[in-house]
Amino acid sequence: MSEPVADAVREGETATRTIPAGRPLVVLAGGLFWGWLLLRWLNDWLGGLFVPRGEPFVSPEAVEALGAAVPALRGLFDSTAFAVTYLPALSAGVWLTIVLTATSIALGFVLAVPLSVARVYGRWTSYLSLAYTELLRGTPLLAQLFVIYYGLNFVQYVPPLLDGVFANNAVWAAIVGFTLNSAAYQAEYIRSALLSVESGQLTAGRAIGLTKLQAIRYVVLPQGLRFAIPGWTNELIYLIKYSSLAAFITVPELFQRTNAIASDNFRYTAMFSLAALLYLALVISASRLMNAVEDRVAIPGLGARGR
Repeated sequence: MSEPVADAVREGETATRTIPAGRPLVVLAGGLFWGWLLLRWLNDWLGGLFVPRGEPFVSPEAVEALGAAVPALRGLFDSTAFAVTYLPALSAGVWLTIVLTATSIALGFVLAVPLSVARVYGRWTSYLSLAYTELLRGTPLLAQLFVIYYGLNFVQYVPPLLDGVFANNAVWAAIVGFTLNSAAYQAEYIRSALLSVESGQLTAGRAIGLTKLQAIRYVVLPQGLRFAIPGWTNELIYLIKYSSLAAFITVPELFQRTNAIASDNFRYTAMFSLAALLYLALVISASRLMNAVEDRVAIPGLGARGR
């Protein structure tokens, strides 16, 4: 290998190993956030493992006392004491937000794959897939939730086995609504990804003796789903934020709990600012997770994210 080529290779390896300056801070902040959240849930689920259920790990009065001792930072400590007071109640809403998001996007993916395959490779089924995606994407998600919860009275159809799993059976209606809506959007992301796979791939699969469905399953989908990850990441982030619409059908997720507390203490700006920080933490975590998944499944030299 010539020296210029060798130097270029070494420079490329060095650039690959370079860690962005802000990455340790992001990792530290993420570790603190998820560490606190897991301890909070564990404490409350086990009936007060470290502190009584719903009580903060650190006394707000102690935080305010520190602020009084350092007048220059008193505003910061007062804000921290406020957050410490209400974060335990909001943590339960964060849990339900995560459940709604994770369950709905996973079930939506199961529906989206056959919908996208039918749209790209089907004949009559392509029209059914098109009708579904256009209907669900063309109507407001909130209207869909209202139809499911109020119009169809979905709660009455919840099996007794699932009754009481959540604090409110309206959660099941929200999961159904988010799943159906997310499936329509995911189907379009996957359809676009399938169209980006060369048509010769399907022909090659048929040439080696696979049926059409087998060629789609083992040749086209493994490639197409990789290309769909960026769009799927967007859908995950959207769903985290759109989960707040479940509050309108009485689901006690993060937005609904925040609004309930703000209605009592009348500190709407402070409460919703705190909720916004929690949503931001969830969105950043989801984005980093999906970036890691994209890197993990990327085909070397094809579809890798730029650095």
